[in-house]
Amino acid sequence: MSKKSRKSRHVRSVRDDNIVRHHFEERQNWHPLDEQIDNNRDQRYLKKIKPRSDGQADLMKAIGEYSLTLAIGPAGTGKTYIAISQAVEALEAGKIERIILSRPAMEAGESLGYLPGDMHEKMAPYLRPLYDALGDRLGGKKVRQYIEDGTIEIAPVGFMRGRTLNNSFVVIDEAQNCTYAQLKMILSRLGWHSTMVVTGDPDQSDLLDGISGLSDIARRLETVPNIAVIRLNQKDIVRHPLVAEMLDVL
Repeated sequence: MSKKSRKSRHVRSVRDDNIVRHHFEERQNWHPLDEQIDNNRDQRYLKKIKPRSDGQADLMKAIGEYSLTLAIGPAGTGKTYIAISQAVEALEAGKIERIILSRPAMEAGESLGYLPGDMHEKMAPYLRPLYDALGDRLGGKKVRQYIEDGTIEIAPVGFMRGRTLNNSFVVIDEAQNCTYAQLKMILSRLGWHSTMVVTGDPDQSDLLDGISGLSDIARRLETVPNIAVIRLNQKDIVRHPLVAEMLDVL
């Protein structure tokens, strides 16, 4: 029995002196999600974007000068990305206290059926483009932090009713899927020291013909001097060149 015990102690001693263990001792405080590594990884997100067309330049200028801007144009013109980028820059500069992103919960002509989970999990498929744009501008770690502490709020249009949005940068995306009454309700949420950007493409509405209120709202607001309505076109598309060619004939 004593011989077996001595043998066990000998094995443990050999393992303790193994060079492999000594190699990892030098890096025992290292972790792939270390704060310093995350910070270095996110440095590339801290940059200002530049317009790639005259229409985008007009949109960025309007967002900086007006409290309410409507960005109307086809897919791929950077409407949502520019709006969210401007929101992030305003937040990082301390001009606002929070970012509020909203879009209608539309299924784009397809039935998704019952979606499990809480409200955030149910809305995730609809709001994924907004999460992607935020992640591209801030990095995933910061986005999660801001969402957890309420600095960034992402919610469906229906949750905007009855609220006054002060000290905020509000982006209403896919507004072509909102009715006239919904857009009127959303626009009236604008509070003090806030900026609101409404983006949409009237030609890609998932509502029945005549239900979308975006075109009518934009036409009426163009006459208001303190509101900017920016109309983008195929020349402003920054996706694959085929996108602009297809939208010309579709």
